[in-house]
Amino acid sequence: MRVTTLLVASTWMTAGALHANLACAQGTAVATTIPAATAATSKTQQTPSDIIQSAAQRTLGEIQSNRDAYRKDPSKVRPLVDKYLLPHFDTEYAARLVLGQYWRTANQEQRTRFIDAFYHSLLSNYGSALVELTADRLKVFPSTVDPSADHATVRTQVTLYNADRIAMNYSMHKTSEGWKAYDVNVDGVSYIKSYREDFFAQIQQLGLDSLITRLEAGEKPADISKTTDVKWQ
Repeated sequence: MRVTTLLVASTWMTAGALHANLACAQGTAVATTIPAATAATSKTQQTPSDIIQSAAQRTLGEIQSNRDAYRKDPSKVRPLVDKYLLPHFDTEYAARLVLGQYWRTANQEQRTRFIDAFYHSLLSNYGSALVELTADRLKVFPSTVDPSADHATVRTQVTLYNADRIAMNYSMHKTSEGWKAYDVNVDGVSYIKSYREDFFAQIQQLGLDSLITRLEAGEKPADISKTTDVKWQ
């Protein structure tokens, strides 16, 4: 679930969502709920909540308009993520937090490869989950942010098919391009912390290049820690 969180976080993802998204990585579909669209708001006036809601509405609206086509070819979801979700997700900042100390020692080529490989691995493995999302299960709560603040949390609530409700909150920060999300917290679990735990054992044992190569090969990020026997502290 954290992955689809990243994607729809990217919405909403999202990114995501990298993990957004709202279907379980183990295969349990989670749908999202979004209130009716509000009047258009200029970019400078958008609150963090406005950004989350707008990105989700646009993405899920397009999926809803031609869901059968997306089911037949889930790869068509990727352009939607690129268009509506990715612009509102700070992939580099999130990558820095996921890699932690290893970001500081990585060279520019490794950083670029990791960002691209991580993002595309998430999309390749979990992008199809967005196809089953509907726009009636995500509630985005209004946010009041002090004009001088540079960080904000957007609270949302996801209703699952069994009627259970999950708190899914987006951590956002102010950039030169406006508010962007960088972390998603699902029922108290941060996706950045989770992926950091998944990846650190691999990096400690075999190095950053090994991790990047596995992601570039399309391996699921959540599976990487299962094949390493070094525990992250």
